Amino acid sequence: MTLPEPLQVLTTIRDFIRWGSSEFRRKELTFGHGFDTALDEARYLTLHVLSLPYDWPQEYFDAVLTLDEREQVIDCLQLRASSRQPAAYITGESWFCGLGFYVDRRVLVPRSPMAELIANCFEPWVDSARVSSILDLCCGSACIAIAAQYAFRDAAVSAADISHDALEVAAINRERHHLQDYLTLYESDLFDAIPPQTFDVILCNPPYVDAEDMAALSQEFRCEPELGLRAGDDGLLLVQRILASAAEFLGENGVIFIEVGNSQAAMEDKYGFLPMTWIDFEYGGGGVCCIQAQDLKQQQAEISRIAS
Repeated sequence: MTLPEPLQVLTTIRDFIRWGSSEFRRKELTFGHGFDTALDEARYLTLHVLSLPYDWPQEYFDAVLTLDEREQVIDCLQLRASSRQPAAYITGESWFCGLGFYVDRRVLVPRSPMAELIANCFEPWVDSARVSSILDLCCGSACIAIAAQYAFRDAAVSAADISHDALEVAAINRERHHLQDYLTLYESDLFDAIPPQTFDVILCNPPYVDAEDMAALSQEFRCEPELGLRAGDDGLLLVQRILASAAEFLGENGVIFIEVGNSQAAMEDKYGFLPMTWIDFEYGGGGVCCIQAQDLKQQQAEISRIAS
């Protein structure tokens, strides 16, 4: 294969990162699936094709690529520009809490600010020394559950999702991280098929995109499974059900962390009677609240009324 004449001048790693970045900007791609800019994503895809790490030293960026390498890099960058699918779906990989995960279009691309919560072992909202059981509800790829298992080696960690397809990806990641004998997976519509038990911590990143935001999603985000995004007019369709049942699955001193993203205002309005602590993240992100089991139990009647 001969490269198109306009591209024959591209020879080095630096050339392709620059060209890819320009192409992405010209095509008006959107980002937010692990990379924030066209330059960052062009760098990632170029280095991925070359089997080089993202932190490859820039002093090697002037290395000249072979013709075969150049063709492969161009194909990858053009695929991103033409298909508008997130880079993670092209490469089949993503990162969360510094850990690598397999992803494809059966699951959302990991990007939750809950990574910071896990890195801090849920302190100061939870006494980490007393955490022995954790549930990742609406787990998708199981990145949250697996990261939690690394942070709490001796804890019993479970993950649940309604999507059989998503759980197939979760099982792949469970095997990749050698957690087959530790992490329990449940195919469950929220709490419905989870055996009766209580957890010290429930981590929940449910669908929370409201109707207005769903209508405005870019093509990149529309590549993700709608089941993991759409959540009714106010973004709280699933949250209502979660709050109605969560107290039954939390220990006496248990805590649930729920991510609702841009639906935070709607949640504060609908559940203003419920004590909620909204987390300030040092490394960006928001829309995650912490609710104590005791508060859920005290307000159970009103929570059930809203869910009915």
